[in-house]
Amino acid sequence: MLAKKEHVSETPATQLLRKKGAAFTEHPYAYEEHGGTAVSARELGVEEHSVVKTLIMQDEHAKPLVVLMHGDKTVSTKNLARQIGCKAVEPCKPEVAQRHSGYMIGGTSPFGTRKAMPVYVEASVLELEKIYLNGGRRGYLIGIAPALLLDILMAKTVHCAL
Repeated sequence: MLAKKEHVSETPATQLLRKKGAAFTEHPYAYEEHGGTAVSARELGVEEHSVVKTLIMQDEHAKPLVVLMHGDKTVSTKNLARQIGCKAVEPCKPEVAQRHSGYMIGGTSPFGTRKAMPVYVEASVLELEKIYLNGGRRGYLIGIAPALLLDILMAKTVHCAL
């Protein structure tokens, strides 16, 4: 079996997915500092729209939350705040995001976070056949069916893409 040699060591994200019996594919790639989803999409040979970034944000009370957004879109924090009943939402500072998620910036997965946080997913992400998101380390994406975001993370859908 050729796929075996591509296997990378477990992360909290892959441990959780395996425990839940979820199907996923592993996609290690050459990580580039500040390259973002454009680099991972290019390295995997997929549309950047199907690469989903995991953003750790916080509300006006500094309560953390996870936002899953298409790689080629940005989050309208104003629209997001309105939809989730907050006054304001803003990205966490890198060190704060790392503390909440337990993952390094550039390697944040919505699965297996250190802290349980509410997860919000851009509704159109769920229309894709397969999505690629971080598997819990830099240079490592996993491919999953978007329905797993609802099944495992209990993600709530939002419309906040720009």
